[in-house]
Amino acid sequence: MLRGQLHTVKTIGAYHRLRQLPEAGHPLISVIDLEQLRPLGLAGNTTFTLDFYWIALRRSSNATARYGQQVYDFNKGILSFMAPKQVFSIACDDKNELPEKSGWALLVHPDFIWNTTLAKTIGQYDFFDYSVNEGLFLSEKEEKTLNGILALIEQECQSGRDRFSKQIIITHLENLLSYANRFYNRQFLTREKSNHQILERLEALLVNYFNSEAIISKGLPTVRFVADALNVSPKYLGSVLRVLTGQNTQQHIHEKLIEKAKEKLSVTNLTVSEIAYELGFEQVQSFSRLFKTRTGFSPVAFRRSFS
Repeated sequence: MLRGQLHTVKTIGAYHRLRQLPEAGHPLISVIDLEQLRPLGLAGNTTFTLDFYWIALRRSSNATARYGQQVYDFNKGILSFMAPKQVFSIACDDKNELPEKSGWALLVHPDFIWNTTLAKTIGQYDFFDYSVNEGLFLSEKEEKTLNGILALIEQECQSGRDRFSKQIIITHLENLLSYANRFYNRQFLTREKSNHQILERLEALLVNYFNSEAIISKGLPTVRFVADALNVSPKYLGSVLRVLTGQNTQQHIHEKLIEKAKEKLSVTNLTVSEIAYELGFEQVQSFSRLFKTRTGFSPVAFRRSFS
Protein backbone atom coordinates (compact mmCIF):
# COMPACT_ATOMS: atom_id res chain seq x y z
CA MET A 1 0.00 0.00 0.00
CA LEU A 2 1.22 3.46 -0.89
CA ARG A 3 1.34 5.94 1.97
CA GLY A 4 3.37 8.59 3.69
CA GLN A 5 6.39 9.26 1.54
CA LEU A 6 6.80 11.07 -1.75
CA HIS A 7 6.45 8.72 -4.73
CA THR A 8 8.25 9.67 -7.95
CA VAL A 9 6.94 8.20 -11.21
CA LYS A 10 9.74 8.53 -13.73
CA THR A 11 8.27 7.02 -16.89
CA ILE A 12 4.90 6.66 -18.56
CA GLY A 13 5.35 2.90 -18.50
CA ALA A 14 5.84 3.03 -14.72
CA TYR A 15 2.62 5.02 -14.37
CA HIS A 16 0.74 2.41 -16.39
CA ARG A 17 2.06 -0.33 -14.10
CA LEU A 18 1.25 1.67 -10.97
CA ARG A 19 -2.35 2.18 -12.10
CA GLN A 20 -2.67 -1.38 -13.48
CA LEU A 21 -3.25 -0.19 -17.02
CA PRO A 22 -2.40 -2.07 -20.21
CA GLU A 23 1.11 -1.47 -21.50
CA ALA A 24 1.49 1.94 -23.12
CA GLY A 25 1.48 1.87 -26.90
CA HIS A 26 4.27 4.46 -26.96
CA PRO A 27 6.96 4.86 -24.27
CA LEU A 28 6.85 8.67 -24.35
CA ILE A 29 3.18 9.57 -24.82
CA SER A 30 -0.08 8.00 -23.73
CA VAL A 31 -3.81 8.71 -23.64
CA ILE A 32 -5.62 7.21 -20.64
CA ASP A 33 -9.32 6.62 -20.10
CA LEU A 34 -9.72 7.55 -16.43
CA GLU A 35 -12.51 5.01 -15.97
CA GLN A 36 -9.90 2.27 -16.46
CA LEU A 37 -7.80 3.32 -13.45
CA ARG A 38 -7.57 0.73 -10.66
CA PRO A 39 -7.59 1.50 -6.91
CA LEU A 40 -4.31 2.64 -5.37
CA GLY A 41 -5.26 1.33 -1.94
CA LEU A 42 -4.93 4.80 -0.46
CA ALA A 43 -4.82 5.35 3.28
CA GLY A 44 -4.97 9.09 3.84
CA ASN A 45 -3.02 11.35 1.51
CA THR A 46 -0.55 9.94 -0.99
CA THR A 47 1.95 12.36 -2.52
CA PHE A 48 3.40 12.03 -6.00
CA THR A 49 5.62 13.76 -8.49
CA LEU A 50 5.64 12.86 -12.18
CA ASP A 51 8.59 13.22 -14.54
CA PHE A 52 6.29 14.02 -17.46
CA TYR A 53 3.56 16.46 -18.47
CA TRP A 54 0.02 15.66 -17.36
CA ILE A 55 -3.08 17.13 -19.02
CA ALA A 56 -6.41 15.81 -17.80
CA LEU A 57 -10.12 16.38 -18.14
CA ARG A 58 -11.61 14.65 -15.14
CA ARG A 59 -14.64 14.25 -12.93
CA SER A 60 -14.91 12.40 -9.62
CA SER A 61 -17.35 12.06 -6.74
CA ASN A 62 -15.27 10.89 -3.78
CA ALA A 63 -11.70 12.08 -4.35
CA THR A 64 -9.90 15.35 -3.80
CA ALA A 65 -6.56 16.47 -5.14
CA ARG A 66 -4.13 18.89 -3.54
CA TYR A 67 -1.46 20.95 -5.22
CA GLY A 68 0.66 22.90 -2.76
CA GLN A 69 -1.77 24.49 -0.28
CA GLN A 70 -4.72 24.33 -2.65
CA VAL A 71 -7.42 21.65 -2.77
CA TYR A 72 -9.77 20.95 -5.65
CA ASP A 73 -12.86 18.74 -5.45
CA PHE A 74 -13.38 17.00 -8.78
CA ASN A 75 -17.16 16.83 -8.56
CA LYS A 76 -17.32 18.89 -11.75
CA GLY A 77 -15.45 18.45 -14.99
CA ILE A 78 -12.29 20.48 -15.22
CA LEU A 79 -9.20 20.58 -17.41
CA SER A 80 -5.96 20.75 -15.43
CA PHE A 81 -2.28 20.79 -16.29
CA MET A 82 0.91 19.77 -14.51
CA ALA A 83 4.51 20.13 -15.63
CA PRO A 84 7.18 17.57 -14.71
CA LYS A 85 8.42 17.55 -11.08
CA GLN A 86 5.35 19.27 -9.62
CA VAL A 87 4.28 17.73 -6.32
CA PHE A 88 0.65 16.80 -5.75
CA SER A 89 -1.31 14.54 -3.44
CA ILE A 90 -4.46 12.47 -3.77
CA ALA A 91 -6.82 11.42 -1.00
CA CYS A 92 -9.72 9.00 -1.13
CA ASP A 93 -12.71 9.01 1.22
CA ASP A 94 -12.53 5.23 1.49
CA LYS A 95 -9.30 3.33 0.83
CA ASN A 96 -11.30 0.36 -0.44
CA GLU A 97 -13.15 2.37 -3.04
CA LEU A 98 -11.98 3.53 -6.43
CA PRO A 99 -12.68 7.23 -6.96
CA GLU A 100 -15.44 7.43 -9.54
CA LYS A 101 -13.73 9.14 -12.43
CA SER A 102 -14.62 9.89 -15.98
CA GLY A 103 -12.61 11.73 -18.57
CA TRP A 104 -9.12 11.35 -19.92
CA ALA A 105 -5.50 12.10 -19.22
CA LEU A 106 -2.74 12.83 -21.69
CA LEU A 107 0.79 11.98 -20.53
CA VAL A 108 3.71 13.43 -22.48
CA HIS A 109 7.35 12.82 -21.54
CA PRO A 110 9.72 15.76 -22.16
CA ASP A 111 11.86 13.51 -24.34
CA PHE A 112 8.99 13.24 -26.82
CA ILE A 113 9.01 16.96 -27.56
CA TRP A 114 12.81 17.33 -27.36
CA ASN A 115 14.31 19.29 -30.26
CA THR A 116 10.89 20.40 -31.56
CA THR A 117 9.24 23.80 -31.76
CA LEU A 118 6.97 22.78 -28.89
CA ALA A 119 9.98 22.21 -26.62
CA LYS A 120 10.88 25.87 -27.12
CA THR A 121 7.36 27.22 -26.56
CA ILE A 122 5.77 24.96 -23.94
CA GLY A 123 7.21 27.10 -21.13
CA GLN A 124 5.09 30.00 -22.42
CA TYR A 125 1.88 28.23 -21.39
CA ASP A 126 1.49 29.57 -17.86
CA PHE A 127 -1.33 27.17 -17.00
CA PHE A 128 1.20 24.37 -16.43
CA ASP A 129 2.12 26.30 -13.28
CA TYR A 130 -1.42 27.00 -12.10
CA SER A 131 -2.71 25.31 -8.97
CA VAL A 132 -5.16 22.45 -9.34
CA ASN A 133 -8.05 24.63 -8.15
CA GLU A 134 -7.26 27.10 -10.96
CA GLY A 135 -8.22 24.61 -13.64
CA LEU A 136 -10.16 25.37 -16.80
CA PHE A 137 -13.93 24.91 -16.77
CA LEU A 138 -14.99 23.95 -20.27
CA SER A 139 -18.25 24.58 -22.06
CA GLU A 140 -19.81 21.65 -23.89
CA LYS A 141 -18.57 23.05 -27.21
CA GLU A 142 -15.04 23.61 -25.89
CA GLU A 143 -14.87 20.12 -24.44
CA LYS A 144 -15.99 18.69 -27.78
CA THR A 145 -13.18 20.57 -29.52
CA LEU A 146 -10.51 19.22 -27.17
CA ASN A 147 -11.95 15.71 -27.25
CA GLY A 148 -11.66 15.80 -31.03
CA ILE A 149 -7.98 16.76 -30.87
CA LEU A 150 -7.32 14.11 -28.24
CA ALA A 151 -8.94 11.46 -30.45
CA LEU A 152 -6.52 12.38 -33.24
CA ILE A 153 -3.55 12.09 -30.87
CA GLU A 154 -4.76 8.71 -29.60
CA GLN A 155 -5.34 7.47 -33.12
CA GLU A 156 -1.82 8.46 -34.14
CA CYS A 157 -0.31 6.85 -31.02
CA GLN A 158 -2.04 3.56 -31.81
CA SER A 159 -1.09 3.57 -35.48
CA GLY A 160 2.14 2.10 -36.72
CA ARG A 161 4.82 4.75 -36.20
CA ASP A 162 6.53 6.20 -39.26
CA ARG A 163 8.64 9.28 -39.94
CA PHE A 164 5.54 11.49 -39.98
CA SER A 165 3.94 10.32 -36.73
CA LYS A 166 5.86 12.43 -34.27
CA GLN A 167 5.39 15.72 -36.11
CA ILE A 168 1.68 15.04 -36.59
CA ILE A 169 1.27 14.39 -32.85
CA ILE A 170 3.31 17.50 -31.99
CA THR A 171 1.04 19.56 -34.23
CA HIS A 172 -2.04 18.18 -32.47
CA LEU A 173 -0.46 18.93 -29.08
CA GLU A 174 0.26 22.50 -30.11
CA ASN A 175 -3.35 22.88 -31.25
CA LEU A 176 -4.66 21.51 -27.95
CA LEU A 177 -2.50 23.93 -25.94
CA SER A 178 -3.46 26.86 -28.15
CA TYR A 179 -7.16 26.12 -27.67
CA ALA A 180 -6.60 25.80 -23.92
CA ASN A 181 -4.95 29.22 -23.97
CA ARG A 182 -7.96 30.66 -25.79
CA PHE A 183 -10.43 29.03 -23.43
CA TYR A 184 -8.53 30.28 -20.37
CA ASN A 185 -8.67 33.79 -21.76
CA ARG A 186 -12.41 33.35 -22.15
CA GLN A 187 -12.65 32.14 -18.55
CA PHE A 188 -10.79 35.18 -17.24
CA LEU A 189 -13.35 37.38 -18.98
CA THR A 190 -16.54 35.43 -18.26
CA ARG A 191 -15.65 34.92 -14.58
CA GLU A 192 -15.28 38.68 -14.34
CA LYS A 193 -16.66 39.02 -10.81
CA SER A 194 -14.27 36.55 -9.16
CA ASN A 195 -11.29 37.86 -11.11
CA HIS A 196 -12.10 41.48 -10.28
CA GLN A 197 -12.32 40.42 -6.64
CA ILE A 198 -8.73 39.17 -6.97
CA LEU A 199 -7.75 42.57 -8.38
CA GLU A 200 -9.55 44.38 -5.55
CA ARG A 201 -7.88 42.19 -2.93
CA LEU A 202 -4.50 42.81 -4.56
CA GLU A 203 -5.03 46.57 -4.42
CA ALA A 204 -6.03 46.39 -0.75
CA LEU A 205 -3.08 44.13 0.06
CA LEU A 206 -0.56 46.48 -1.55
CA VAL A 207 -2.06 49.59 0.07
CA ASN A 208 -1.88 47.97 3.51
CA TYR A 209 1.65 46.71 2.90
CA PHE A 210 3.01 50.08 1.78
CA ASN A 211 1.31 51.77 4.72
CA SER A 212 2.79 49.36 7.27
CA GLU A 213 6.21 48.82 8.83
CA ALA A 214 6.60 45.67 6.73
CA ILE A 215 7.95 47.68 3.81
CA ILE A 216 10.92 48.76 5.96
CA SER A 217 11.58 45.45 7.68
CA LYS A 218 10.88 43.11 4.76
CA GLY A 219 11.48 45.25 1.69
CA LEU A 220 9.36 45.31 -1.44
CA PRO A 221 6.70 42.58 -1.62
CA THR A 222 7.60 39.81 -4.04
CA VAL A 223 5.26 38.26 -6.59
CA ARG A 224 5.35 35.01 -4.59
CA PHE A 225 4.43 36.83 -1.36
CA VAL A 226 1.49 38.58 -3.03
CA ALA A 227 0.22 35.40 -4.70
CA ASP A 228 0.45 33.39 -1.47
CA ALA A 229 -1.42 36.11 0.40
CA LEU A 230 -4.20 35.96 -2.20
CA ASN A 231 -4.21 32.12 -2.23
CA VAL A 232 -3.51 31.87 -5.95
CA SER A 233 -0.50 30.68 -7.89
CA PRO A 234 1.91 33.36 -9.17
CA LYS A 235 1.34 32.43 -12.82
CA TYR A 236 -2.45 32.44 -12.47
CA LEU A 237 -2.37 35.83 -10.78
CA GLY A 238 -0.17 37.21 -13.55
CA SER A 239 -2.50 35.84 -16.23
CA VAL A 240 -5.61 37.32 -14.59
CA LEU A 241 -3.98 40.73 -14.22
CA ARG A 242 -2.70 40.82 -17.80
CA VAL A 243 -6.21 40.10 -19.13
CA LEU A 244 -7.92 42.63 -16.84
CA THR A 245 -5.33 45.42 -16.81
CA GLY A 246 -2.60 44.69 -19.34
CA GLN A 247 -0.01 44.62 -16.52
CA ASN A 248 1.65 41.75 -14.72
CA THR A 249 1.96 41.39 -10.94
CA GLN A 250 5.40 42.99 -10.72
CA GLN A 251 4.16 46.01 -12.64
CA HIS A 252 1.23 46.36 -10.21
CA ILE A 253 3.62 46.26 -7.27
CA HIS A 254 5.77 48.94 -8.87
CA GLU A 255 2.71 51.02 -9.71
CA LYS A 256 1.60 51.05 -6.08
CA LEU A 257 5.16 51.80 -5.02
CA ILE A 258 5.36 54.82 -7.32
CA GLU A 259 1.99 56.10 -6.02
CA LYS A 260 3.36 55.96 -2.48
CA ALA A 261 6.63 57.60 -3.55
CA LYS A 262 4.76 60.44 -5.26
CA GLU A 263 2.76 60.99 -2.10
CA LYS A 264 5.88 61.20 0.06
CA LEU A 265 7.67 63.47 -2.41
CA SER A 266 4.75 65.89 -2.62
CA VAL A 267 3.52 66.13 0.99
CA THR A 268 6.58 65.44 3.18
CA ASN A 269 10.01 66.99 3.67
CA LEU A 270 11.77 63.62 3.71
CA THR A 271 14.91 63.42 1.59
CA VAL A 272 14.95 61.14 -1.45
CA SER A 273 17.27 58.80 0.45
CA GLU A 274 14.87 58.64 3.40
CA ILE A 275 11.93 57.95 1.09
CA ALA A 276 13.88 55.23 -0.68
CA TYR A 277 14.65 53.59 2.68
CA GLU A 278 11.02 53.81 3.83
CA LEU A 279 9.95 52.13 0.60
CA GLY A 280 12.25 49.16 1.11
CA PHE A 281 15.22 50.14 -1.07
CA GLU A 282 18.74 49.56 0.18
CA GLN A 283 20.21 51.93 -2.41
CA VAL A 284 18.73 55.27 -3.39
CA GLN A 285 20.05 54.83 -6.94
CA SER A 286 17.78 51.83 -7.47
CA PHE A 287 14.77 53.78 -6.27
CA SER A 288 15.61 56.82 -8.42
CA ARG A 289 16.14 54.66 -11.49
CA LEU A 290 12.79 52.88 -11.07
CA PHE A 291 10.97 56.16 -10.37
CA LYS A 292 12.35 57.79 -13.52
CA THR A 293 11.59 54.72 -15.63
CA ARG A 294 7.97 54.71 -14.48
CA THR A 295 7.31 58.47 -14.46
CA GLY A 296 9.82 60.07 -16.80
CA PHE A 297 11.06 62.30 -13.96
CA SER A 298 13.75 61.89 -11.33
CA PRO A 299 12.42 62.09 -7.74
CA VAL A 300 14.04 65.52 -7.33
CA ALA A 301 12.52 66.85 -10.57
CA PHE A 302 9.10 65.50 -9.57
CA ARG A 303 9.30 67.24 -6.20
CA ARG A 304 10.36 70.52 -7.82
CA SER A 305 7.23 70.47 -9.96
CA PHE A 306 5.21 71.02 -6.76
CA SER A 307 7.25 74.04 -5.58
